[in-house]
This record gives sequence, structure tokens and C-alpha cells, in this order.
Amino acid sequence: MLPSGWVQTALGDLLYKVEAGKNMRCEERPPRGGELGVVKVSAVTWGRFDASQSKTLPPEYRPPEQARIHAGDLLFSRANTLELVGAVVLVETEPDGLFLSDKILRLVVNEDTKKWVLLVLRSAVARKQIEELATGNQFSMRNISQDALRRIKHPLPPAAEQRRIVTKLDKLTAHIARARTELDWVPMLADRERLTILRAGVTGDLTDKWRERAQTESVAHLLTRVAAPEQGRGGREATDKLIPGTAGLAVNDPGTVLPAGWQWVPLLRLAKQETGHTPSRSRSDYWNGGIPWIGIRDAGAHHGRSIGETMQTISDAGLANSSARLLPTGTVCLSRTASVGYVTMMSRPMATSQDFATWTCTEALLPEYLMFALMAEGDNIRKFGMGSTHTTIYFPEVRAFHIALPPMEEQREIVKRIRSALAHADRLEAEAARTSALLDRLESIILAKAFRGELVPQDPNDEPASVLLERIRTPRASAPASKRGHRTAAAQA
Repeated sequence: MLPSGWVQTALGDLLYKVEAGKNMRCEERPPRGGELGVVKVSAVTWGRFDASQSKTLPPEYRPPEQARIHAGDLLFSRANTLELVGAVVLVETEPDGLFLSDKILRLVVNEDTKKWVLLVLRSAVARKQIEELATGNQFSMRNISQDALRRIKHPLPPAAEQRRIVTKLDKLTAHIARARTELDWVPMLADRERLTILRAGVTGDLTDKWRERAQTESVAHLLTRVAAPEQGRGGREATDKLIPGTAGLAVNDPGTVLPAGWQWVPLLRLAKQETGHTPSRSRSDYWNGGIPWIGIRDAGAHHGRSIGETMQTISDAGLANSSARLLPTGTVCLSRTASVGYVTMMSRPMATSQDFATWTCTEALLPEYLMFALMAEGDNIRKFGMGSTHTTIYFPEVRAFHIALPPMEEQREIVKRIRSALAHADRLEAEAARTSALLDRLESIILAKAFRGELVPQDPNDEPASVLLERIRTPRASAPASKRGHRTAAAQA
């Protein structure tokens, strides 16, 4: 039951017109220096209009002025992923030379109802209808037609009550927005805390007081009783160039001073270094055989922790007829191509693709310590590779890796302390995510109250919404009808 003065209507009853742009060939960069641009669909999300998400038009092309985006425009994403199809924003500042694309619609509405339409399209009432009306599936881009957009049903309060609701919501959501801004910092701060603790661990700062009272076997003595691993034959030799790292790794010995009892040691002295391979994709019998096979996406999903299951598996035949090899539990994997820097550790025997360098540690090196040492380089691990756009760490550098190695007892202590600190950072991030979800829930509850007429008091003296609706329909009815098949100038852009 609607409150007094409200009416149930469809979005099309409030729209004077809907304008769209056209798909145009553009440069994949934002315009600069007076260049014109077309906004990408990523410019319209649930936040603010992002003018930087645009592409540059060729200098010889000038789209019609009707397609230009202005401050005050209500923009609607008609094609996107399921979460973002139907996203809507109000352009608050005048963009410089930006025009509509074919995936973004401009909704032209009565000024009295513009902010209400914005709220409607962000509400659970509309979202449910958009998800039902959108075509496509979860594996492709979803689309919603203009006809479907016009059919979205929603309640409409009197214009005066709309203004009271919008004013109230602006105050409430401003508090929520400030809270979200603070929460947005938490993942960044947690990542910074993780990197700081990793670097403190593998440089000895984390255990400097512990070292003063500990009795440990020196690395030099440790290496006299642990034999070097047998390395595979063939392949490129280690480089002789020197590339100092950021924390506890380097390409060759950087000669930097280490804590007492530590030593720069080649990784080849401490671990057997290997890589993997991808069995032929044209042979279906090489795949889905139950042998875990680590790809880049697996490493990204398990960065900094053990991996026990993979997205793809290979068969015994795939293993036998490729250069892939089943590596033992505890093997440490570093992605060295594409997404350089993902590190994970096998919790069971597995194979990998050729995108990885792998190390199977001897008793002189804890696998988890090696994983933390690789992670401690952070994004700077790319300095060991070549290529600015697509960095690759090649095997001559991999085979020249040196590690700042602590005594075994200190490795164990460092691993224990890093684990504890990383768990604390994880808890902070998880708590921030839970709080963010609560804010989403709170905003949804507030909007639901608004659409039930419970957010602000009704005033019997308000002009009924039916009168507002009739006032909107009148100028639209008097406008000349469009000819069948006629397209707007914006659509012809």
C-alpha cells in the first residue's frame, strides 16, 4: 500500500527522451591537450562519474553537439557485467570535450524528478528488475534495452516529498561515504604492513633482540653438513651481472653487510631449481586427469600461501608427453612471466606451467622462509627481469639468485613472527570488509525506508504525484512524433 499522494509508475513515464552515442574507433587512451573523447562504459559505476575512463577520438572526427556530455547529465550503463549493467551516475562537473558512447545512455528527465530517478535506479527495487530484464549471461557482457529500461516499475512520491527524501538521504549517505573512504584505506595499509614485516623479517630487523640471546649454528657450519642439491642439466647458465634487491634477495652476491651468523648464499646451493610446461591443448587426453597443474591464476589466488587445489589438472599422459614434471610437496613457485611476482608453495605434489621458476629446498632452507623472501621484494622483484610493459625474469637471472640466509633456528623464528604479523593484517582487512558490507546493508535499509515513505513525514498539503506525472506527460505528448526508423543525431555519431 502506497502512502497518500504517491503513485506506482514506470520509469518511461518520467523520461522525456533517452539519448545514446555510437561505437567509434578510438585510441585506447584518455584525451589530452584539447582532444575530444568518448567515455568508456567503465566511466559509469556506482560512485562518481570518472571522466578519465575515456578514449581519444581521431582528430578529423567531430561528433554532433547533441552527443556531448554536460554537468547535470544522468548517465546509465546499458551494457556491462551483471554487477554494473544499469549503473547510473549524475555528472557533477563539466567534462572537457567528452561524448556519449554506444554503451551509455543519457536519461533526459524533469528536473524535479532527476535525483529521484537516480535513487530509483540504485534501489533494490530497480536492481532486481534490471537483472531480470538484462540479456546475456554471466560469461558475457549483459545488456538492457531502452524498452526494458522504460518498463522498470517504481513508486513516485509528490515532488515536495521527493526533495525532503533527497535532502535526508544526502545527509545520511554523506556519513556513510566518509566511513567508506576511511575503510578504503585499510587494504592499502594492510598491504603496506605486510610488506614492512616481510622486509623486516628477511633483513634480520625482526629478530635483532632475539639474536642477542640465542645460541645458533652459523650458516657457514650449516652448509658444511647439508649437501648441495643436484641441478638439472642443460639450460642457460647463470648471469654474472649484479642486480641488488630490495630486501633479502639479489642477482649474484651484492656484498652488503648482514647480521651476525648470516651469509649471502646462491639459491642453487640451497634448492633444486626447475620450471614447468604446458601439455598440448589439442590433446584432450592430456588434461583433466587429476594431477594438479599450477597456472598464473592459481598463483594469483594463492599468493603468499600454500596451494592444494588447482583450476586445471593434467593426466599421466600429459605429464609423460611434455616437459612438465611432478614436483614434491613444499616446492616454492614464483611467477616469472605475465603477472610477475606471485609466490605460492605446494602442499602436495604438483606440476606447473612454464611461467614459473620453482625451488625444492634442501634442509638448509625452509620453504616458507624462501616464499617470504621472494614476497619481500614486492613489486621491485621486476627489477630482476626485462621489459617495461611485459616483464619477464629470465633463467640466467633466476639461476644467479642469492639469498640473505639466516641460521636455521633463526629462519624458524622469523617464519613464526611473520606468520603472526600477516595473520593480524588479514584480520584487519577482513574486519574492514565486514564493516563495508554492513555499510552496504545500512544504505540498502535506508533506501528501502525511503521507498516505503518511512524516511520523512508526509505532508497532506503536498501536490500529489499524479499531478506531477500529468505535468511531465503534457510536454512530451505535444512533441512531434518520431518517424519510424529515424535515429537521433547522437545515435548517428
